[in-house]
Amino acid sequence: MLRIAVQKSGRLSEDSFRLIKECGIHFNNGVGKLKASSHNFPMEFLLLRDDDIPGYVADGVADVGIVGLNVVEEKEKDLDIVVKLGFSKCRLSLAIPRNEEYEGLKMLEGKSIATSYPKILGSYLKKNGISSDIHEISGSVEIAPSIGLADAVCDIVSSGSTLLSNGLKEVETIFTSEAVLVAHKGLGAEKKKLLEQLLFRIRSVQNGSNNKYILLNAPNHKIEEIASLLPGMRSPTVLPLATEGWSSIHSVINEDRFWEIIEKLKEAGAEGILVVPIEKMIL
Repeated sequence: MLRIAVQKSGRLSEDSFRLIKECGIHFNNGVGKLKASSHNFPMEFLLLRDDDIPGYVADGVADVGIVGLNVVEEKEKDLDIVVKLGFSKCRLSLAIPRNEEYEGLKMLEGKSIATSYPKILGSYLKKNGISSDIHEISGSVEIAPSIGLADAVCDIVSSGSTLLSNGLKEVETIFTSEAVLVAHKGLGAEKKKLLEQLLFRIRSVQNGSNNKYILLNAPNHKIEEIASLLPGMRSPTVLPLATEGWSSIHSVINEDRFWEIIEKLKEAGAEGILVVPIEKMIL
């Protein structure tokens, strides 16, 4: 059985369990339980604080874990980062009071900075030749300047609204993060095989979410031009329509190029364009 550590509550927890369910792994975790098991995949869940996950995996208590890359970096545990998961994206940034003019990192020389990430911050400041007093606190970092605890903060930022509501402005991004799957370095052969099975499912879900299935109608004399815009996985599928001289073309478009390609298809004469989400995609 593969034992996986997952954050017990919060946004990362919700996104992690959504991915696991999309992988077809079913489980039942009752209210207040810190352990759960899947009934259709050999997997056991440990529900933990995010800060504890790197240690549990490094010590072999859990085989794998889903945690923010920022936490992995801060804890400095000996882990394998298996795959980036593409959700719970955020950044670790420096922020100062909104009424102050930012003059670059040099203005933080000799100043006090409050943070929950002293190792990442310390490494960044050292790299840039800045000597500051790092004040480590475990929560509510953003209120530190307003109560006189620090001159600036270094905190996790998603939208930036929390900083704004506390009279701060973001001035430097020092680290970018997202959820990652980490693994214990000493996994045995059987557990490595289970991990590969899990990775196969995760990649299938990721491939599906990053692409769209597209269907369109086109006059036959336009097929070659339109097909050149739709490479698909190998080549588009072309099927004749009941209306003579017309065909239906099916393919897959990457999400990043979606609108660019749609506009070109319309210019090339495509009609009746349908776009369908892909649940899973096996390459």
